[in-house]
Amino acid sequence: MKSPKGIRIRSAVTALALVAAPGAVVVGSAGDAFAVTKISHATATSMFREVGITWSSSGNCSNRNNSTCTSFDQLNLATAQGAQTLKRASGCALNITGGTETGHASGTYSHWNGYKLDFSKYTCVGNYIKNSFTYIGLRGDGAAQWRSGSGNVYADEGNHWDVTYYNCGGC
Repeated sequence: MKSPKGIRIRSAVTALALVAAPGAVVVGSAGDAFAVTKISHATATSMFREVGITWSSSGNCSNRNNSTCTSFDQLNLATAQGAQTLKRASGCALNITGGTETGHASGTYSHWNGYKLDFSKYTCVGNYIKNSFTYIGLRGDGAAQWRSGSGNVYADEGNHWDVTYYNCGGC
């Protein structure tokens, strides 16, 4: 099967992911991988300002190589769009406390690779996640997890929400 842009796709799931999440990494049933779209810190902050998302860092900085900063350099476009989707859908205040800066756990779907954001724990967003998404059990480190209908995963890490964006969440 080919997409409208001529990209060979192997399954309907992959086709859906391509339509629903431009820029997201999609791995087809044959292991085909599609590139993500990376954005700059300035582009991400503009997208967040557009919908009223705030951000903060303990170091009051945005240097990707400093763990006390909150950086959005090399964030996946779909991750920024996913945060916008969460803000619009929930109507809750959102404050990002962790982005692509060093100091987080490694892995393919990591902060460093642009797939994750950390959000402050506010009652409104917590209630929205727990009432709108499906509880999927505890992560290996004991964090309770919820999965959205689009497949993004929200983990309660105690003092913040750790969110893995595989796609834009229906943007």
